[in-house]
Amino acid sequence: MFGLPRKLIIETERLILRPPHHNDFHNWVQLRSDSRDFLSPWDPVWSDEHLTRKNFTNRVYWAQRAIKNGNGCPLFLIRKTDQALIGAITLDNIRRGPAQAGTLGYWTGQAFARQGFMREAVECVVLHAFRKLDLSRVEAACLPENQPSRGLLESCRFKYEGVAQSYLQIAGRWRTHVLYAAIRHDRRGKTEAG
Repeated sequence: MFGLPRKLIIETERLILRPPHHNDFHNWVQLRSDSRDFLSPWDPVWSDEHLTRKNFTNRVYWAQRAIKNGNGCPLFLIRKTDQALIGAITLDNIRRGPAQAGTLGYWTGQAFARQGFMREAVECVVLHAFRKLDLSRVEAACLPENQPSRGLLESCRFKYEGVAQSYLQIAGRWRTHVLYAAIRHDRRGKTEAG
């Protein structure tokens, strides 16, 4: 019924959202390396292979399979003005049938944070999830102390739903997360994203 197109490209006012390509490797390594201290409090511990060509190649193939199989939408954020890679957003764990739901995750390089880019990306991906993928629910989780991420989700009309104990391993230990969701037909005050 609803699936992800093989050539998935989504545009916002300032961004092109597209799957990773093999030739993004050097830009991805540079962005992740430059932003390591900025990202590490919110990320799982990076393996020794995290920034290797092999790991990135696996990431590209995983993204292609996820899109082809309709269970994920991993996208890089490319700034239109200069084609710079500024981060990534993934709608993953897409569940069909009674759930019609997916899970949102995202990160941005330190140099591009707090400029509204991720808000553009989140709003656009959620709208895509509702209108093109026919999802009913988009979920997201973040650490309770991650005020920028919480503020982003709330500004994109995600609603706080509660707490998940020991939800993910972040920075080397199991961490409790706060849970948010955007609902397609939300009786709590929202009817569509955007």
